[in-house]
Amino acid sequence: MSNASNLLVIVSDEHQSRAMSCALEWANKIEIKTPNLDALATRGVRFTNAYTPSPICVPARASFASGQYVHKNRLWDNAMPYTGEPKGWGHALQAKGIPVESIGKLHYRSEEDPAGFDVEHIPMQVAGGVGMVWASIRKEDERVTMPGRMLGDYIGPGTSKYTEYDEAVIKRTCQWLKERPVETDNPWCLYVGLVAPHFPLVVPQEFYNLYPVDKLPEPKLRPVNGYQRHPWSETLNAMGDTEGKFKSDDERLAAMASYYGLCSWLDFNVGKILGALDESGHGENTTIVYTSDHGDNVGARGLWGKSNLYEESTAIPMIMAGPSLKPGLCETPVSLLDLSATITSHFGTNLPEGGPGRSLKDIADLPGDSERVVFSEYHAVGAVSGAFMIRKGNWKYNYYVGFEPELFDLKNDPEEMVNLAGVKEHADKQEELHADLLAICDPEEIDALAHADQAALVESYGGRDAALKLGAPAATPPPKV
Repeated sequence: MSNASNLLVIVSDEHQSRAMSCALEWANKIEIKTPNLDALATRGVRFTNAYTPSPICVPARASFASGQYVHKNRLWDNAMPYTGEPKGWGHALQAKGIPVESIGKLHYRSEEDPAGFDVEHIPMQVAGGVGMVWASIRKEDERVTMPGRMLGDYIGPGTSKYTEYDEAVIKRTCQWLKERPVETDNPWCLYVGLVAPHFPLVVPQEFYNLYPVDKLPEPKLRPVNGYQRHPWSETLNAMGDTEGKFKSDDERLAAMASYYGLCSWLDFNVGKILGALDESGHGENTTIVYTSDHGDNVGARGLWGKSNLYEESTAIPMIMAGPSLKPGLCETPVSLLDLSATITSHFGTNLPEGGPGRSLKDIADLPGDSERVVFSEYHAVGAVSGAFMIRKGNWKYNYYVGFEPELFDLKNDPEEMVNLAGVKEHADKQEELHADLLAICDPEEIDALAHADQAALVESYGGRDAALKLGAPAATPPPKV
């Protein structure tokens, strides 16, 4: 890739891979109106099987920053934000003299930390530089049930601190692009972090109206219809009971309309950025990547938010468009760690400490790699034990410490309706994927390490009672803008 190309990286929050109309194969019987992302996908490469390294904000973003797995960073949950160590793609660009700045949500520890940006414009970090310490209490007999509602007190049309923050991020981004000189011999990297469609599920009226509640499909596998969750997921949900806290079925439907409306609101804002990019004269010389930190369940299995290994939670959108990219679809599994490697490769350098990622351009240029392994893991709020995911070819393997695993044939069962783990005919595939997991880490050993690190963190703040008072109760508050 030419070093003369700028790089614009747009990362949203909680955007599941199927919530785009260009991803109709994952549209969940409803077309999500995302014309700007669709247009970007048409002129670029859409990676149809992209994943987060962890289905929760802070660990996912720390892994993206460093290019390392969560268990390598040992930043396990939302109480352990990135501080600039281990050094990542931003530091590599700085070392090479590439201008690199951020606008918007980072979800690191503090603006004071050397996190790899020359300037952080209106950054959103963890609350008070501390994070959700209460969520590090993971033993089932020690944790507490969440007293409030994770999704927010109000759900429906309107504005929130998050929509106001996104508007400020868009305004600053458009201004930044307008003021930046057009130079073909001095490329820059700009990271833009948006919060939509992350809860609270409040969205401007015109976008809420795009999804009439009487037209919304029934989410799959709802427990009220007889579905039984996997025991690990049931244990996790018991801490917050996300669906059980809706005031009525009408409010649940309003939550669906709001989430999809926020996806369209996000798309509207991406359109503003891309318009400003072209108007500023940077469009022809800029490579663009759009992705998200993780997905959202949006009622599937009676779950809301993220925090599990199913496609709604771990699969993310990934689109890349630029001067030297041939448009099309790439079905090879990829992850945010590949984007980390892509950023450094784009500017002719490498991640300071290496990592498992590979340039997305290289992946897209080669025939599909059916044997490529992508990995995700979860050690955060609500999980009494670690969960580990392997995606390889058409297969997906979820391993839970202390619980039975899951095995899905995503080619024939893309909605993960039938667990094939323990089925004799698929024993060889299950054994193969478990060996792939062991080649990355020992899950029991990593689970014990995570619990030990989290227990030490809680103790460092004065123990359980003190920890319960530390950190945002749900959505991280944005900065004043």
